Amino acid sequence: MTPRAFRFGVTVPAVAAGPAWAERARRVEQLGYSILQMPDHFREQLAPVPALTAAALATTRLRVGSLVFSNDFRHPVVLAKEAATLDVLSGGRFELGLGSGWLREEYDQAGILFDAPGTRIERMAEAVTLVKGLLTGEPVHFTGRHYTIAGLRGTPTPIQRPHPPLVIGGGGLDRGDFGEAAFRQKIEWVRAAAGDRLAALELHTLIQAVVVTDRRAIAAEQLATRFKIGPELVLESPYVLCGTVEEICETLRRRRQTHGISYVTVFDRDLEVFAPVVERLAAT
Repeated sequence: MTPRAFRFGVTVPAVAAGPAWAERARRVEQLGYSILQMPDHFREQLAPVPALTAAALATTRLRVGSLVFSNDFRHPVVLAKEAATLDVLSGGRFELGLGSGWLREEYDQAGILFDAPGTRIERMAEAVTLVKGLLTGEPVHFTGRHYTIAGLRGTPTPIQRPHPPLVIGGGGLDRGDFGEAAFRQKIEWVRAAAGDRLAALELHTLIQAVVVTDRRAIAAEQLATRFKIGPELVLESPYVLCGTVEEICETLRRRRQTHGISYVTVFDRDLEVFAPVVERLAAT
């Protein structure tokens, strides 16, 4: 299978407001990133839908997206309408990321029932079906365990057809998941589930730390303390990029060849230090 071209994103919690937020979005665009993304939490951050709209209006080519909306925070009918509106207002530059929800503390603080993982995932699967249907603009009839829709037509009609790209968030990250073996297992699950559809999928990963250095061993020791794992695991982890710019580029090329990962997101704190890698690899 021919590898996809690289594209890069940055996820920004967005605590800055007004001109500072617009300028941040323009900086992300200037550095060559493909997309600005936002998480979805009740802690200190701007609400993602209006903030992403503002970021889109402040830029010309930058895509915007959620990484990821928590399904339990919005009814899928509400989410579909907000996604379609954001796609229209951005000129077709929106990408919809959706996850089942994971941070129990937020659920408890907000009084939202934190169901077992299987139930939350089942509910998200129904929501994906509903959102995709509503974004087509056709009437949706659906009866599931968690949602029932009776002939509702989604409006407005998004610019991207049949709907904006959909990103499914999954796989909690703890010390047991940080290494190459666990990452490989997750990729195999995706491959098995996708079957013949695999070539149509874009595989994505969220990098937890980027360190540009010619002293990898020292950096690995520091990151090991931060993540509470061994330095050897840091250096093999698919969630860490550590080394010179050229070494990081080669690591990403190797991961694309081995795992098919072509879509890579870093956190806002690593925006500037990762920019030389984006300059070298974007769209290649």
